[in-house]
Amino acid sequence: MVKALLMTIKRMVGIVLILSISGWINESEPSEKLSESCAAFHQIQMDIRDDVISPDSARAAFRAVMQQLRAEFKRDTCHAIDSAYFVYPVKNYTARESVGGRGKGYRADGFDLFDNNVKGSHPAHDLFIKDKDQDNLDDRTWKPVDVLAFTSGIVLATETGWKFDSEYRGGNWIWIYDPCLDGVFYYAHNNIIEVQPGQWVNAGDKIAEMGRSGYNAYQKRSPTHLHLMFLQLDEYGMPLPVNTYDWMLMATTKGSSPDE
Repeated sequence: MVKALLMTIKRMVGIVLILSISGWINESEPSEKLSESCAAFHQIQMDIRDDVISPDSARAAFRAVMQQLRAEFKRDTCHAIDSAYFVYPVKNYTARESVGGRGKGYRADGFDLFDNNVKGSHPAHDLFIKDKDQDNLDDRTWKPVDVLAFTSGIVLATETGWKFDSEYRGGNWIWIYDPCLDGVFYYAHNNIIEVQPGQWVNAGDKIAEMGRSGYNAYQKRSPTHLHLMFLQLDEYGMPLPVNTYDWMLMATTKGSSPDE
């Protein structure tokens, strides 16, 4: 099953999908069911973080929420276009100049979203900026760096209250569900969050400003970066990490890099 899913994902890299979003975002306010799903998703993340839910219970709760979201967004509105579906999530930067280790930092082995005690995996990419003095400003522009939505989707949950003395690792984060890819994106270590749960965002929309929030990201040893992870849902609504490096290489860039 996993092998078949990964083959499907691989094909999706070559046949990029885009949303025809009419009928999905006509309402200015999220529906009651969507609001409930967002609240439940956020609570699952909090319970996992605080070790107040067992991994098995977290899996069951996550599966129920994602199946409800699938039902909410079940539309025949995805069709093949070009790579404009993806917008590189760091404004004024390209993948080749900011993805850490040229993509070699991705390590999915051992990942378990539902067990906060599992350590060692890194099923994500760290996207770096030039910020030698670690003040959350681009050294080339002296301005904050916008974090952009990599794809279109619905904001499921945000965390905005991280403090410098907190031991929580993700800092100020955002989860976004992409109904067309049928998966969730996680954007971590932000400084300022610009979106709300239940809000629809289009690829390239500003969702945050890059920061150093999170226990490890705040340390002097850590360069300023965005932590980006994508979890593809299997047929049961359970998450499997997927390497987004090829998607980032083909993504449209927004803004012009001062180095180019």
